[in-house]
Amino acid sequence: MSTVLYTFCMRSTTIRVDEVTHAELLDLASATGDSLIDTVRAAAQALRQQRFAQQVAHEMNSLRENPTAWNDYLGEAEATTVRDGVA
Repeated sequence: MSTVLYTFCMRSTTIRVDEVTHAELLDLASATGDSLIDTVRAAAQALRQQRFAQQVAHEMNSLRENPTAWNDYLGEAEATTVRDGVA
């Protein structure tokens, strides 16, 4: 019986960053023992999540500014079994 190992290969590209950003990324990678690409990937994911959260916060603030819409939202939230923790 032989064992065949498959290596998943992703295509790659080169991005240019200034020396300070490169040093920061290397420090982050070194602190966790992750590779530089894993650190960049995690940073991109964190930025995506941060921007999503900012958009949700903006939309919730807009909703709060409209008393009728906010009360409708609270009524719907009360009627559901899934609580979002917003009040």
